[in-house]
Amino acid sequence: MIIDTHCHIYNSEMENAEEIIKEAAKNDIFVILNGTDPLSNKEILELSGRYENAYAALGYFHSFADEITDEDISLLDMQLSSDKVVAVGEIGIDYYRRKDNKDKQKELFEKMLNLAQKHDLPVIVHSRKAMQDTFDILKRHDVVGSMHCYQGSAEMAQEFIKLGFYIGVGGPVTHANNKKIRKMVKEIDIRHMLVETDSPYLTPEEKRGEQNTSLNLKYIIRKIAEELDMKEDEVMEITTENAKELFGI
Repeated sequence: MIIDTHCHIYNSEMENAEEIIKEAAKNDIFVILNGTDPLSNKEILELSGRYENAYAALGYFHSFADEITDEDISLLDMQLSSDKVVAVGEIGIDYYRRKDNKDKQKELFEKMLNLAQKHDLPVIVHSRKAMQDTFDILKRHDVVGSMHCYQGSAEMAQEFIKLGFYIGVGGPVTHANNKKIRKMVKEIDIRHMLVETDSPYLTPEEKRGEQNTSLNLKYIIRKIAEELDMKEDEVMEITTENAKELFGI
């Protein structure tokens, strides 16, 4: 059993979403589908209800900070009670794309964290060029979760781990020019790592130019094992147990 803790496998993102979920099931791969807006959240609830190996993480992404209404928040609040929901995500803040609406991004992030606390759910957090603000906001909330596609330093990763967070490792760990992530992987305990694909994005080096799917977890696991001088089966077993513990799967 392997758990892809972060992917966007649903119809508005991928034409062949259901085929990919079925193929993952054949390979004993469970997937946590991450929503970003009302449409994707709705699709994910439907898919997770149909497929035993699919779970739901529902949330509103920073990109929609100017659009999300109180009605949208109320809808999400209701959806989070669904049986297959295991997290609030993908949520967070991102100053790489936009800096002019920082306050709105932070406000939406806080609302998502408040919902996570209300429903006693972990969170799946996106942070890009906003690591310190992300950390400061998380410190104020009683939540645990995953730092998705973590791009910060090993030192900062340890600070998130102290808050009860796991570090998400995906395709970029395989990219030849991404020495920073491989250095981080060597410096944190594997008991605090999760594997993820961010499918259909962030394809591993071995499959560059192709659509990313959960089947590519094997390349991520292989690279982590190589960096840590471990067996691939060990990496798979430990990261799977980490995911099961965090998300209650």
